[in-house]
Amino acid sequence: MTKPADPKLAPGEARCPGPSLQDIYDADGDAVPAAMRVEQYEFLGDEDLSFDRYFNPDFEKAEHERLWNRTWQWACREEHIPAKGDRYVYDIGPYSILVVRGENGKIRAFANSCPHRGMQFARAGSAGVKRATIRCPFHGMTFNLDGSLNEIPCRWDFPHLNEDNFRLTEVQCDSWGGFVFINMDPDAPPLAEYLEVIPEHFKLWTMDDRYVALHSEKILPANWKMAMEAFLEAFHVLETHSQAVATAGDANAQYDIFGKNVSRFMHAIGVQSPHIQTDFTQKQIFAKLGRDPDILPEGETARAYHAQLLREEYSEKFGVDLSDRSTGEMLDSIEYFLFPNAFFFPGINIRLSYRFRPIDVDHCLHEILILQPVPANGERPAPAKPVRLGIDDSYTTIEGFDLAEILDQDTDNLMMQRNGAKASLKGAQSLGNYQEARIRNLHRTLDEYIKS
Repeated sequence: MTKPADPKLAPGEARCPGPSLQDIYDADGDAVPAAMRVEQYEFLGDEDLSFDRYFNPDFEKAEHERLWNRTWQWACREEHIPAKGDRYVYDIGPYSILVVRGENGKIRAFANSCPHRGMQFARAGSAGVKRATIRCPFHGMTFNLDGSLNEIPCRWDFPHLNEDNFRLTEVQCDSWGGFVFINMDPDAPPLAEYLEVIPEHFKLWTMDDRYVALHSEKILPANWKMAMEAFLEAFHVLETHSQAVATAGDANAQYDIFGKNVSRFMHAIGVQSPHIQTDFTQKQIFAKLGRDPDILPEGETARAYHAQLLREEYSEKFGVDLSDRSTGEMLDSIEYFLFPNAFFFPGINIRLSYRFRPIDVDHCLHEILILQPVPANGERPAPAKPVRLGIDDSYTTIEGFDLAEILDQDTDNLMMQRNGAKASLKGAQSLGNYQEARIRNLHRTLDEYIKS
């Protein structure tokens, strides 16, 4: 029988019995970065959350009209447009943005729509290289890389158009960590402010010295929010990823709410779940981490030695020095979420970035980038080309994708969750106060945009 909550604790104060994540870091005995020692939780209420916000077409319409055109979103990596004239198309809902590298390496973003007859300059989801101008494929209207007018064919027929009133519609554009961000709202706050604690926390985990080693795009059978929420908590590990409980500190994960835009979870790898009643030996845990238990030194923990081996293996593989990285940095699932749709993992063993984009109320596009450190010789490999997967395609079809099984388990849940939510007579979901606080924070911020 499930043990009832302690009535002496205020809502949101309860935690899983056993060692906390910070206790685990204390036991590691190495120099954990200050950012990983920060704890910042906020109780955000315990009322039910309606399923209507996932499936109601009016809610989707409001997102298009008040959310996607007013928030900062990562559009591409800088390495996707390395040279003058390179361009990349970012599509979100009904919007399409053309990101271009121009003179002196300056990156700009424009509506992917010719001001003549509305023709797109480039197809949705496409990229192009080294073009001196931006030319419309319909009538040949041509613009410079800064958006200014270059040429109007049959110029005599357009005496009412000139360099001042006929140029591309520019949108806000800025970069952080090698990611190029866009915002269609001219009055939006600067990116640096929107990122809240991320720039400070990521000073140690620089993202601009990484490159895209793998890029997947998968259509998921769920609303973008529902799909995304599966990655905002570790509560599901016990049932969905039951094979991992011997090596994952799921229920004692730490959840932080840094502001309306940024939240985080961290959970330890190489320790067993608090749900397990029988203690595994260190050799057993080491074996479940994929190691030969006979090589584990006497008196050494599986977590510490696995981290040491990864330091050596990844230092050689990536051509970088990882000797000063803490055990937590090497192993743990450290995930920052940036509203509305981006995830950044700064760790070494789990080095991902996600984003989710709506297709319709029942489907979304989930993109995963695996980012590896640029080799010490400074030669940045070209970014991997996207691999597109359909709803029924497995991540295991992507060569070298170590997390394929885990991701298949995550995404296989979604159709049943979507259909179950639609079948619900209750019409709402009830969230945990701590482990699912990031979901509630997402919807709190979403409502600020929808209702404003």
